[in-house]
Amino acid sequence: MLVVILLLALLMLRSCFASVNISEVESPSFIQQNFIELDGHSRTGREMTKVHDIVIHYVANPGSSAKANRDYFNSSQSNVSSHFVVGLQGEVIQCVPLDEESSASNERNRDTISIEVCHPDSSGQFNGETYGALVQLTAWLCGQLRLDEDDLIRHYDITGKLCPKYYVENPEAWEQFREDVKKAL
Repeated sequence: MLVVILLLALLMLRSCFASVNISEVESPSFIQQNFIELDGHSRTGREMTKVHDIVIHYVANPGSSAKANRDYFNSSQSNVSSHFVVGLQGEVIQCVPLDEESSASNERNRDTISIEVCHPDSSGQFNGETYGALVQLTAWLCGQLRLDEDDLIRHYDITGKLCPKYYVENPEAWEQFREDVKKAL
């Protein structure tokens, strides 16, 4: 019983010390900030004060670029967005400020950072440049937000949607990604 109480106390202390003022996080040079316009749908402007997880998505549009996906989020045809898009050459575009909700992860928009990832073909598997940039971005976010590999989830884990497709169909690849982020921390 004492052990359970101590573990609960440690978890509570972790959350107290893990609080980060998201609005003060400064982006490194490998991130290109190109925020989409406030429109009430793709970018609602709703404030987010705590981040509990980082959600990985795939764009489901083989061969498309990070810029094309960012521009789609910014169009009147879209009701979705993500904080980041990682492209086929490893470029990273930030579409939504970290202290705002994106429109990517359903009921978890309020407490997650979302990353959409481009892929070259219908398998949904990321190429080397994309994967490397995704690991770098995710490790940086974990470091800034005091998260770790256990705080990485797939869109699938929230809704059951086949997203990111390759990681849903290949759970061992998902575990390898989480391990690679842990090594990069």
